[in-house]
Amino acid sequence: MCYGHQKTKQREVIMMAAVKGKLDKLVEKVISRKFLVWLSATGLMGYGLLESSDWVIISGLYLGGQSVIDSIVKLKGA
Repeated sequence: MCYGHQKTKQREVIMMAAVKGKLDKLVEKVISRKFLVWLSATGLMGYGLLESSDWVIISGLYLGGQSVIDSIVKLKGA
């Protein structure tokens, strides 16, 4: 592998990491990851790629986790 090609690959890796970081921050601001997982599960169930019992488990985890977070925020704000 020549030096120029190796340097180009390194730039590509750095640029991809920067893009991934920016996308991550955008997703964090716009939509929570838990909600994104729940939406994905809902979509998969809608297409018949996820059993309804699995969807119930994912929904329970999402709602339970969100309730804990809301409680902590409420306590810190009080």
